[in-house]
Amino acid sequence: MPCKILEKERLIPGQTSKLVIDAPHIAKKAQPGNFVILRVCEKGERIPLTIADADPERGTITIVYLVMGKSTALLETLDAGDSILDLCGPLGRPTHIEKAGTVICVGGGTGIAAMHHIAKGHHKAGNHVVAVIGARSKDLLLFYDELSSFCPEVLVSTDDGSFGHKGLVTDLLRQRLETDKTVSEVVAVGPVPMMAAVAKTTEPFGVKTTVSLNSIMVDGIGMCGACRVSVGGETRFACVDGPEFDGHKVDFNELRQRLAAFKPQEKLSYDHHCKCTCAGEK
Repeated sequence: MPCKILEKERLIPGQTSKLVIDAPHIAKKAQPGNFVILRVCEKGERIPLTIADADPERGTITIVYLVMGKSTALLETLDAGDSILDLCGPLGRPTHIEKAGTVICVGGGTGIAAMHHIAKGHHKAGNHVVAVIGARSKDLLLFYDELSSFCPEVLVSTDDGSFGHKGLVTDLLRQRLETDKTVSEVVAVGPVPMMAAVAKTTEPFGVKTTVSLNSIMVDGIGMCGACRVSVGGETRFACVDGPEFDGHKVDFNELRQRLAAFKPQEKLSYDHHCKCTCAGEK
């Protein structure tokens, strides 16, 4: 079903954008941790994107994406007023949220936007939410204001020290775990190396750690098996069993290998996209 883009904001010009989409059928059921599968146009591929926010009353969902391949490059050609051809969701198992005390939500890159919805859910459940976010520099940092609107603490790290702590999000996480014994759970959303590092950091402290996996997906409803991941020695499907799993049990090395399986084809497709856009299908 075509869904109209109501708002578009280029958070990082040429790299990262935010869309607010008219999708009442999804907004009324969307929960933190859910994702959507979208297809930009008739010849486009299906891609998964995590829901960054949902407004059931307005009937909208918010997604944030990084322009890194052909499909996101095609999505970037759309503006407010245009429509996305297909939008399916909400998909995946929602985040398990209950009142548990202090929860640390860690986000990196566009994962910060996806983590935002989860952090908001924990806040609504009455938890003390500590947001830990990181980027290479201040101008690449996402959703700082949005998180600050409900998180009593937003800790920031940048690689170059242009804002907050100079270093990694795991530095801030370790410091907090060493001094705060009330932390009941850590949630991490972002690049695979970051999520793996978060899980490694929390393991000695015995703190429950949940990660949201971004494995390759095709149909998003468990039929193709493309999104398989190994968790605790068992094969799971990120689309129907996840996308969230126990970070201490995920085989991150296998996940990295599977994500890199089609890099040559992705590059070829992206290099060719300028000759084969969906602009004529708006």
